[in-house]
Amino acid sequence: MLKGLGSQRLVALFAGGWVLFNFPLLGLWDRDATVWGIPLFPAALFLLWGGLIAVLAWLMEWPEDRLADRSEERPDDRAGGVPPPPAPPQE
Repeated sequence: MLKGLGSQRLVALFAGGWVLFNFPLLGLWDRDATVWGIPLFPAALFLLWGGLIAVLAWLMEWPEDRLADRSEERPDDRAGGVPPPPAPPQE
């Protein structure tokens, strides 16, 4: 099914985009106002769309393999909630 935090974040982004571009929230922008000469509704659509693309790009560039490498280094310390050993004292 969904493996990893990355795929769960993508599903959450999809659900958030679905909610943002659905009627009740889209109705908030349907006003007779302008932003720098552009009607509010198309400007809001463009900004929401660009924001979703930016979040998607950020999620795709997230270094998920770095997290997997850290968990493979010392699997015995992370299993069962065992904390890592204390650091030796420095002189």
